[in-house]
Amino acid sequence: MDATTWDARYAGAELVWSSTPNRFVEEICAPLPPGRVLDVAAGEGRNALWLAERGWDATAADFSPVAVERARGIAAERLGPDAGPFRAVVADALGAAPAPTGGDGYDLVLFAYLQLPDDQWRRALTAGVAAAAPGGTVLVVCHAARNLTEGAGGPQDAAVLHDPDDVVAAVAGLPVEVESSRLREREVEGAARPALDTVVVLRRLAE
Repeated sequence: MDATTWDARYAGAELVWSSTPNRFVEEICAPLPPGRVLDVAAGEGRNALWLAERGWDATAADFSPVAVERARGIAAERLGPDAGPFRAVVADALGAAPAPTGGDGYDLVLFAYLQLPDDQWRRALTAGVAAAAPGGTVLVVCHAARNLTEGAGGPQDAAVLHDPDDVVAAVAGLPVEVESSRLREREVEGAARPALDTVVVLRRLAE
């Protein structure tokens, strides 16, 4: 879907996504010391907002201007004086990432359910890795290919689904090392079986 389609989806009165962070984002990022984070294809900013509430300098980027405006509005209501800085910007995941507010890169780059065909997926990951500071974390959470036949919910197009090995193959040759690569179960309300998600943690290397 293009930005116009997502604009129409985000224009509704209700949140498109939950107001709480993804469970794997929370699990993996909660122990990390606050720094600078880029949330790629952030939508309404639920993960970036949660990180800002924990003291992170958070940038939520999305190609939908409507989603970005919603993220800004939610941030104005939720973030108090003790939260870290938050900004929401219009940016396409396939292009260069927005520059961080300071430093040589982001301490954390987050991809949460950015589902793209292989060639576009590689472009997005390349841009995300380039935006990370040496030693920084790149966290990928996405609907797994196996979810199509063994899980619940998510896109029903195999071309945009990626198992852990697919993500590892997509970052081959990029300056990262794989810290973990797992297929994880996620409970879905009302579903007879859990969803299957790919969760990959990468560490940015110095070039």
